[in-house]
Amino acid sequence: MRPFLFLGTRAEDVAADGEYDAVLRYSGLRPASLRRVRLEREPLPRVDPEELSGVIVGGGPFNSSDPEEEKSAVQHRVEREMADLLDVLVERDFPFLGACYGVGTLGTHQGGVVDRTYSEPVGPAEIELTPEGLADPLLAGMPARFTAYLGHKEAVRELPPSATLLARSADAPVQMFRVRRNLYATQFHPELDLAGIEQRVEVYRTYGYFPPEEGDRIVARSREHRVTEPMRILRNFVTRYARSAR
Repeated sequence: MRPFLFLGTRAEDVAADGEYDAVLRYSGLRPASLRRVRLEREPLPRVDPEELSGVIVGGGPFNSSDPEEEKSAVQHRVEREMADLLDVLVERDFPFLGACYGVGTLGTHQGGVVDRTYSEPVGPAEIELTPEGLADPLLAGMPARFTAYLGHKEAVRELPPSATLLARSADAPVQMFRVRRNLYATQFHPELDLAGIEQRVEVYRTYGYFPPEEGDRIVARSREHRVTEPMRILRNFVTRYARSAR
């Protein structure tokens, strides 16, 4: 099988490794089949879609809607590299799944409006599939409503003209969308289970997602929910797009 490419931007090793391990676990991939690049550490190497089955982008601390003067040099580089990569992937309608940061990158690339209007607190939220979402092959087997973990400072306020809305929540009108046939972005985290959100609450306690003293309450609320459905998206993505090696 041609490998998938995983692009991460988390500078904190515990959170970065936890995210990558969760994607491996829930996608069913082995490390040799999920090439990993930590963009906060190194430039994006040459990407030849012919050598890959698909591209997966994890979450991270970068906000596409931050004022340009407040973005670090690393963030500017990552944004340029992601835009260049998406130029290629969108043109080819190449399989892409972006979680959280994927909404900012793909949404911005396609002309959507991404800002802080619909930021949501860290923790569980009910996700509702649209009729188009219920019919989408990547969401095969998913119930019309399910719980997922999320936490983001920015979100899509206006869907890109090229996009199809697949999911929403009570507090955010865009939780998942598709561009063309094969490029997807989710606002929620399809890889995130209870252990994962507990870890991230601890790692990002002082990063401005929530008041530090609220961390224990967020974990307690997260423990009240059983989150099992979003992970199907990762498995479905791999099952649908895995390609045999040449």
